[in-house]
Amino acid sequence: MNQLLPLFPLQIVVFPGERLPLHVFEERYRELVQDCRDGRSAFGIPAYIDGKLGFGCEVVISKVAKEYDSGRYDILCEATRAFSLLEMSNPMPGKLYAGGLVSYVDNMEDGQDTQRERVVNLIYTLYEEIGVNYKVVPFQEFNSFAYGHKVGFNLKEEYALLQMASEAERLLYMERHLQRIIPIIRQVNQTKKTIQLNGHFRNFDPLDFEEYKLS
Repeated sequence: MNQLLPLFPLQIVVFPGERLPLHVFEERYRELVQDCRDGRSAFGIPAYIDGKLGFGCEVVISKVAKEYDSGRYDILCEATRAFSLLEMSNPMPGKLYAGGLVSYVDNMEDGQDTQRERVVNLIYTLYEEIGVNYKVVPFQEFNSFAYGHKVGFNLKEEYALLQMASEAERLLYMERHLQRIIPIIRQVNQTKKTIQLNGHFRNFDPLDFEEYKLS
């Protein structure tokens, strides 16, 4: 289904289910907040990456946390559905802000518990390696979007995750990412330990030279 949405492009990736606080100060986006707040309608946050707009996420304003005398807002948003941007008008007719025709991504909840369990175990390993004490939900409740910002993806990797319509595909993408970066982090940690040992007295195991070969 296609729909026309007001647009608030940002250089971030927003995932379905995410809660997003925003400070709104530009006049065009203050108008957007007023329109969406009064009509209780949604707007879209397409990710602006490398000068391009393609995919984003629909959000609704769940709370206006603060309204300033200057007209600025602090708002809390709830992200709902991912979309692809088909057309864009900047600005929308009669408005200061942009708008666009979007097509919502049909999400398939086809992830398997075996996949989720492997990913959760890898996340715990990652957190242990970087010294972060953070409890991950049980694997049966795990959702890839909920951890899209919590596994070390860069912006473009997050953007790739957002575009995937299959939970099984997202879990595989996350699993391969974690399998790739965990050994790198371990190597970095080992390098840190080696650097810290420089200049310190160290004990080495004595070597037995009874049998040896010259290389």
